[in-house]
Amino acid sequence: MTTTATSAERPGTIGELRAAGYRPRTVKAELRANLIERIAGDEPIFRGIVGFDESVLPAVENAILAGQDIVFLGERGQAKTRMARLLVGLLDASIPVVEGGELNDEPFAPVSAAARQRIALMGDATPLDWLPRERRYAEKLATPDITIADLIGEVDPIKVAEGRYLADESTIHYGLIPRTNRGIFAINELPDLAERIQVGLLNILEERDVQVRGYMLRLPLDLLVVASANPEDYTSRGRIITPLKDRLGSQIRTHYPRTLEHEIEIMLQERVRFDDGDGLPSIEEPDFMLELIAELTHLARRSPEISQRSGVSVRVSITNLETAVANAFRRAVRLGESTAAPRVSDLGALLASTTGKIELETLSDDTPEERIVDRLLSRALHNTFARRVDIDELDEVVLAFDTGLIIETGERLAARDYVRWVRETPGLGEAVMRLGVGESPASIASAVEFLLEGLHLHRRLNKDRVDGAVRYSH
Repeated sequence: MTTTATSAERPGTIGELRAAGYRPRTVKAELRANLIERIAGDEPIFRGIVGFDESVLPAVENAILAGQDIVFLGERGQAKTRMARLLVGLLDASIPVVEGGELNDEPFAPVSAAARQRIALMGDATPLDWLPRERRYAEKLATPDITIADLIGEVDPIKVAEGRYLADESTIHYGLIPRTNRGIFAINELPDLAERIQVGLLNILEERDVQVRGYMLRLPLDLLVVASANPEDYTSRGRIITPLKDRLGSQIRTHYPRTLEHEIEIMLQERVRFDDGDGLPSIEEPDFMLELIAELTHLARRSPEISQRSGVSVRVSITNLETAVANAFRRAVRLGESTAAPRVSDLGALLASTTGKIELETLSDDTPEERIVDRLLSRALHNTFARRVDIDELDEVVLAFDTGLIIETGERLAARDYVRWVRETPGLGEAVMRLGVGESPASIASAVEFLLEGLHLHRRLNKDRVDGAVRYSH
């Protein structure tokens, strides 16, 4: 029988389950079979994972097909935890467990004393529960204060006070790992786990036994173990005991998005969205602004001033997009405009969403975080402008400034002012059209600021800051 049957069709007792021809399989066999089905059907293994198709995902598939536990090695913000959680989708929709059992007990081979006693008493009439896949995943962040009681279990003083002996298995209150039996257990930042706890983890995974307060527990658990770690911590000598490292079958290296296109796709997929309804400005996101924000993150990942050991998370790109849009939205609400689009003048707001997510190699008064981020923003805009714009096509715009044109921009200016400058300035309208922003005033304003700042960074225009605004001239 399959475990995708409706609740009305599911066997309700062990006897009915046996009569239905149910054959249990291990978690790893279950994951393997469902993965094979997806591969054969050309279905995606993980939804929402971008940029790993040729690198990480094949290694994950191989690990599952080989029945191996997995450790994901990567800096922060590389979707390690997300991939562990998405593995749940490869489990069966639901599985039968002994009703009243403590450890998701398999009806034909129960692990917990409670389930064994119930089956001994009721036999084939023992009732069943059906456990959905969502409840077969447990996750723990490794911290130095984790105890064996948290992960494995502890003697329950209340059960002892009821008159049971310490040697009685029923006095044990099980921890997170046994309660994830027949499921997936994920432990994040594995190197932060104290060595004595690593030893206990090794015992429960390899020898299938553990001592709790002198009582030897035999726990033949059925688990897929997924761990995550920073490469520097994981490979540092002394941070992980060798037998535990040996137990984790596949070591899979994750990475940040390798192209701006992948970075942008993740930004748009993950950023927070609001359904504001009628009466509030709609949001527009010009392509060149998305590219600029992604370029900022990619530059930060190559900057010698920023610690690459900690990494620069994709969350930097996501929160920067959210912040730029929020600043544009705030301006549109204040000015009563129907649309909002982030501009170059909104980029100053990105300091708040960037500085808290990067770590500098050296921190001093001479090189504060804000100055480093500001320099990276200028380089990101310079690079994006060079890819998007042929500066020789802006000669007519530069000539207009040579003859005395002055344009003042800023986040307080309405989009209609930029539309007027586009109509009045020779060559500017054509340059805006080449950026593909359409006829929306908000996006036109964004394009104008992008072009003017690009000309300034290429030393074709002067720029002065006056009373919170920016003045471009020759």
